[in-house]
Amino acid sequence: MSPTGVEIAFILVGLVTLGAAVISVTTKQLVHAALWLVVALGGLAVEYLLLTAEFIAWVQVLIYVGSVVVLLLFGLMLTRAPIGRSPDADSRNRPVALAVALTAAAALVWVVVDAFRTTVIDLDGAAQGSTDVTGSILFRHWVLPFEALSVLLLAALVGAIVLSRKNAANAASDARATDREENS
Repeated sequence: MSPTGVEIAFILVGLVTLGAAVISVTTKQLVHAALWLVVALGGLAVEYLLLTAEFIAWVQVLIYVGSVVVLLLFGLMLTRAPIGRSPDADSRNRPVALAVALTAAAALVWVVVDAFRTTVIDLDGAAQGSTDVTGSILFRHWVLPFEALSVLLLAALVGAIVLSRKNAANAASDARATDREENS
C-alpha cells in the first residue's frame, strides 16, 4: 500500500513540529524559545486538521497559540527577562533532563497503548473530532483538569504582574538613593 497525500503531509508536519519542539527546549534565548513554541503548537493544530478534528484544531490555535504563548511573552516582557542569550537558561543538567524526558516518553507511550489496546471506535456514530463528542467528553471527564489549567494560567499572569511591580519598585528606590548620593 502506498501512502496517501494526507499521510505524507501528516508525517512531514509531524517532523517540522518535532523539530520546532526540540529547538524550543534547547535554545538559550527565551524569546526564541517562545516563538519556536508557537511553531510547534501551530504544527499540532495542522495535525488535528489533517485528522479532520477541526474543532480541536481551532481550540489549539485559540487557547494555546493565542493565549498561552501570549501570556508567556507578556511574562517575559513584564519580568524584564534578557532578550539575548541567557546564561541562566542552561542549568547544565542535560543528561538528567534527557533521562527524565525519555522515561516520561516511554511511560506516556505505554499508558496510551495500554489504554487504547481494546478500544473499538464506532464509525457509525458522531465523528470523534466533532463539537458534540468533544464537548461531551470535555465536560463529563475533563472538567477538573480544564479548570485547574485556567487557574494555573491566571496565577502565572498575576505572578508576572507582581514580579514586574517589585522590580519597578526596586528600580525606583535605587534611583532615589542614587539621586540622594549625587545631591549630597
